[in-house]
Amino acid sequence: MELLDDKMRVWTNSAQYVKSSPGVYVLYNRSKDPIYIGETDSLEATFAKYLDTEFDGDECKQKTSSYQRVFADNPKEMQVQLIEDFKNQTGAIPVCNAEIKIETH
Repeated sequence: MELLDDKMRVWTNSAQYVKSSPGVYVLYNRSKDPIYIGETDSLEATFAKYLDTEFDGDECKQKTSSYQRVFADNPKEMQVQLIEDFKNQTGAIPVCNAEIKIETH
């Protein structure tokens, strides 16, 4: 289930070539299931940190095999909307988002 209009990319091959723009990203496991919907003020900085630390002991996100990303002027708002839409479609939130508190409307 792809959540964004962006093409799906293999995680380690292209994650290092992301612009430093604000945006929203979706991480997928090998089965192409969305496992995390994230937002950031700098996709480049966030992805660089993930690559350098290999998700820094976050076992959930370590299952990432591909991703999508879009640039957004208000990434937090877009993230919340994507999580709400996902929850409405599936009855759940992505497994790695379950570990953090997301305020939804």
